[in-house]
Amino acid sequence: MNYLMFWLQPFIAAFTGWFTTWIAIYMLFHPRNPKRFLGITIQGIFPKRQQQVAQKLGSMVAKELIHFDEIAAKLKDPEQLNSLTPTIEKHLDDFLKIKLKEKLPVISMFVTGSTLDKIKDGMLEEISLLLPVIISQYADSLSSKIDIEQMVTDKVAGFSSDKLEEILEAVMKKEFRFLELIGCVLGFMIGLIQMGLSLF
Repeated sequence: MNYLMFWLQPFIAAFTGWFTTWIAIYMLFHPRNPKRFLGITIQGIFPKRQQQVAQKLGSMVAKELIHFDEIAAKLKDPEQLNSLTPTIEKHLDDFLKIKLKEKLPVISMFVTGSTLDKIKDGMLEEISLLLPVIISQYADSLSSKIDIEQMVTDKVAGFSSDKLEEILEAVMKKEFRFLELIGCVLGFMIGLIQMGLSLF
């Protein structure tokens, strides 16, 4: 029996290393609700600290990842505004050639095709001058109403524990498995050392 236990030491230690690592990872998320055990309150780290995690993540996203100024700059980008021209032009065509006849039939009788084209060109020119001003005012107005940090904080804080675990598991699954493997390998090495020490 002693001979068998001698050779089993590395494997027992490897299992112990793996199991304790697995327990540590498991307790990141479980138990989801506080549990009393031997007078001690136990709860998973992420469920317990979800509000703090949400606040830190919201602050990091707002300060390091997403700035509203960058979003506003994209909205004001001339190339982006120019990409709207075909849509605006199509709507003007529909209005001048179809809706104008319905809304103002008398006037449409005296407006020829060439005149409509000139009206459309004039309107497009005015819109091209007005659009950047409107978009700029709109973006400036949004900047005072949109709090990216608070939005991210509220979203993360509102996640269910299941959803939070699912997200972190999807992102860090390989890392969790690697930690379990490291625990197993370290346990096996400690078992080998115990075998060596037991020979003396």
